[in-house]
Amino acid sequence: MGSTEGVMDITVGVLALQGAFNEHVQLLRQAARMLSAKDIVEKNWIFKEVRTESELKSCDALILPGGESTTISLVAQRSNMLEPLRDFVKVTRKPTWGTCAGLILLAESANRTKRGGQELIGGLDVRVNRNHFGRQIESFEADLNLPFLKNANGQGFDTTQSPFRAIFIRAPIVEKLLPNVAGEQEGEAKVDDTVIAPSRAIDPNVARAINVGEVEIMGTLPGRAAALKVDDSRKLDAEAGDIIAVRQANVFGTSFHPELTGDPRIHVWWLEQVVEAVNRRPNP
Repeated sequence: MGSTEGVMDITVGVLALQGAFNEHVQLLRQAARMLSAKDIVEKNWIFKEVRTESELKSCDALILPGGESTTISLVAQRSNMLEPLRDFVKVTRKPTWGTCAGLILLAESANRTKRGGQELIGGLDVRVNRNHFGRQIESFEADLNLPFLKNANGQGFDTTQSPFRAIFIRAPIVEKLLPNVAGEQEGEAKVDDTVIAPSRAIDPNVARAINVGEVEIMGTLPGRAAALKVDDSRKLDAEAGDIIAVRQANVFGTSFHPELTGDPRIHVWWLEQVVEAVNRRPNP
């Protein structure tokens, strides 16, 4: 990130190895226009497709789009992008958002997966259940009440009243919240048909500025209640439903596809989180 004459430059990348990356870029541009009316400090938003390590290194934040998580993982591995992505998300802890397949990639653990068939990036202390809702023919839409959108400040829409019409396509859910403690992955690795992400230590300078903490539940799907495998102290109400949005410090994941809705509200909210994260980052 750089700034000249009071203008803040922020570069947001969208991983463009496979999936709905162009749709994210379009909504990011719309969200940036909506934010510009309220900016105290003028921002020069740069949105770019990311396919190489050098392009990734130029980014202040990153989106992992919906698509085929196995394909994205395989292409990333073949193009030597997996380790740079893990460094981006887990070592330098830059703001990252994963949608659907992106949520799977950001999970520390994913089940219904053959060993050797899926590499994970990690960054969210959760276990995801891949394709929880079945085949693509069983995709659906649902109105979501997402309380965090009440804090979005974009102009031109009602952030407090209207539900978010979400699109679920072969969507995962978060079936377990993992404690942010060393050694948790060892237990996850023993679960049948489950893969885990390699461990990475956060950069010490970043750790002084960012409290990673525990995973926050940011959204649930009502009417499809699951047997939530979480500690009693953190268990949701029995009618709360499946967990479809989570955040852990700068890493955010949604099991649905906001990029396919034409509704920029989540993108507006996320860009505001990016600005806050960039302002908190330690000086290099």
